Amino acid sequence: MTKKNSVNLGYLGFNFQIKLVKQLIEDIKFSEEIMDIVSPQYFDNEYLRLVVASVKDYYEKYETIPTYETVFEIIRVDIKREIVRDSAIEIVKDVKNGDSKDCLHIQDTALKFCKQQELKKANQKIQKILELGDFDRYDECEEILKGALSVGGEKDTGIDVFHAIEDVLSDDFRAPIATGMIAIDNLMDGGLSKGELGVILAPFGVGKTTLVTKMANNAYNLGYNVVQIFFEDNPKVIQRKHITCWTEVPLSELTENREEIKKVIPKFKSKEGSLILKKMPSDGTTIPKIKQYLKKLTSNGNKPDIVFIDYMDCVVPSKQFKDEWSGEGNVMRQFETMITELDVVGWTAIQGNRSSIGASVVEADMIGGSIKKGQIGHFIISIAKTLEQKEAGTATLAILKSRFGKDGVIFEDILFDNGTLKIDTDISSDVSFLDFEKGEEKKKSNLVIEAMRKKKRVFGEQ
Repeated sequence: MTKKNSVNLGYLGFNFQIKLVKQLIEDIKFSEEIMDIVSPQYFDNEYLRLVVASVKDYYEKYETIPTYETVFEIIRVDIKREIVRDSAIEIVKDVKNGDSKDCLHIQDTALKFCKQQELKKANQKIQKILELGDFDRYDECEEILKGALSVGGEKDTGIDVFHAIEDVLSDDFRAPIATGMIAIDNLMDGGLSKGELGVILAPFGVGKTTLVTKMANNAYNLGYNVVQIFFEDNPKVIQRKHITCWTEVPLSELTENREEIKKVIPKFKSKEGSLILKKMPSDGTTIPKIKQYLKKLTSNGNKPDIVFIDYMDCVVPSKQFKDEWSGEGNVMRQFETMITELDVVGWTAIQGNRSSIGASVVEADMIGGSIKKGQIGHFIISIAKTLEQKEAGTATLAILKSRFGKDGVIFEDILFDNGTLKIDTDISSDVSFLDFEKGEEKKKSNLVIEAMRKKKRVFGEQ
């Protein structure tokens, strides 16, 4: 069968069809786009047709895509003939164990095929009307054609408030990825989930890269596919930071302990997920370029779960703006749109302004540049280090904004060592901004009292 007169996907091969079914089950967004127009009859293998029919029936009944476990259960219950049931189960196993390489090509080709089939059906209906010579039905022909051209699109028309209520009420509806800082994760209800944007605010030289690397390392250790994008550091510098996270050997002592480190690295290399480090140029990188890179990873079978950009001030707008601040807000908005479209968790860091340098706590009004960079974030955490804290390897973390948990919380003098990449919030109890300010006022008052006492002692002795 040639491509020109194909009525099913057989001309693309069996492996293509296996990969397509994998995308139908695993990529919810794609499934919602194609589910109404994909037909079991488009598959030339009877067992694949059976599996696709089961997935479509489940989707039409429950308005959600079944998991592999559910598909297995449907086949076991609904198919009575043992030989058919066993063959269908084996097909599902092949689908589940298959790779996701070229998934974007698979999706694009399948969508085009299904849309063309809809156009063929519409053309046949219109042709019958034209053959009858019933010209008063022109409007009907036009509607048939419009309907065929509009199918297979993204369903973003809103949802009924009662849609998929079981998923809404489930404990894990967000499926968050933890940061690894227990106290912070507790306040975030477990971390950020896909489609959510986290922002780290800090002045230069405090530890933005340390925190980003620590969270990226933790996500990888949990088995996720992680992408860490950076602009200013050498890739070897970031690699060394991750090695320190795993081995707890300080950055300054890695070289002298390299033989011992090489022995334990395989243990961390065997994790289920992946950790990709990508250095990009800071003189022309836009969000569309980052998106293109992430799509390439996905197409090669390595779809990211979480993406870190260190840091957003290095990303330039994809179009010109009258002022720099408008461009900064647009870049952050593009980032938010990208993580939603790609269904990933997004974290980025931004610079604080001059007043944030040496501040005891970095507050929201200390964002450098456009305040819109913070307004867009779902969760904003700040890092502050006084000179004393830099010496002691500590810091003050503040939760400035949280759309799904408590904010206005400060963790004072937590362990935050850039040399060992150790960050521990458990050694500090959290306080509110108001209590922190009262504490700062009390410290200042005590300093004044102590200064007056010293002055009395000095003058009293004279």
